Amino acid sequence: MRKDRPERAASAARGVSGDPVRKADGGPSWFEEAGFWERFAPVMFGEKRWAEVPEVVDAALALSGCPAGGAVLDAACGPGRHSIELARRGHRVTGVDLTPSFLEAARESADDEGVEVEWVREDLRRFRRPRAFDLALNLFTSFGYCDERDGDLLILRNIRESLKPGGSLIIETIGKETAVRDFTESEWYDRDGWTVLADYEVVGPWRGLRNRWVLYRGTERFERSFVQRLYAGTEMEALLLEAGFSEAAIYGSLEGAPYDLDAGSLVALARA
Repeated sequence: MRKDRPERAASAARGVSGDPVRKADGGPSWFEEAGFWERFAPVMFGEKRWAEVPEVVDAALALSGCPAGGAVLDAACGPGRHSIELARRGHRVTGVDLTPSFLEAARESADDEGVEVEWVREDLRRFRRPRAFDLALNLFTSFGYCDERDGDLLILRNIRESLKPGGSLIIETIGKETAVRDFTESEWYDRDGWTVLADYEVVGPWRGLRNRWVLYRGTERFERSFVQRLYAGTEMEALLLEAGFSEAAIYGSLEGAPYDLDAGSLVALARA
């Protein structure tokens, strides 16, 4: 995969309020492990990713047509990068995530910036607030982490119910087509004081990618493996329509570039 791959795996449903949503085998899913996100946060959320936030928010707002001061749901908000920027611009923002340490860091950052954001610790497979938001964002490759397709579909249905009529959802993730184009089995690189080994393996008929990340710094070593479900552009469009959205469009960037051979990512724009 591309060399920013571990940075881009963010936070689809990273914590829980109450008991975890259980897998068929009775255990919690990998993304419910707060320790994973805390260990790998330095790789995923470095200075470069904070610096790009204003540009990302500019593009998302322009693509969605969200009204000034509109209510925004940051679905899988992580440490609150986009939530805080949106609040700074006058939007009413709710950031939802599962990882307690991320939400605590987000609160501290919001306080430092003097902005107000509602922070909610909840699983996106459960969170819904009917007709509350003008815009929902799921950015930074925070989609496709559920063990089954039905979990992804449930998240989308909850978000659709949480949008006002005509409200928008933007998803930014890795598409199946770009994953095939950029695939590599292994890579090494340095990021924010860590040496990173990333190995990748195709799961099924390109149903997903198994990611194995190992971080090294001095005598420290942390390793984690997980599978991310992949969607082709047509599959993402169909999933959004199945979730109840009235229309869906697929782009190759947040700026609305075509989803073609030059696409940087898969960006879906759906209307409630």
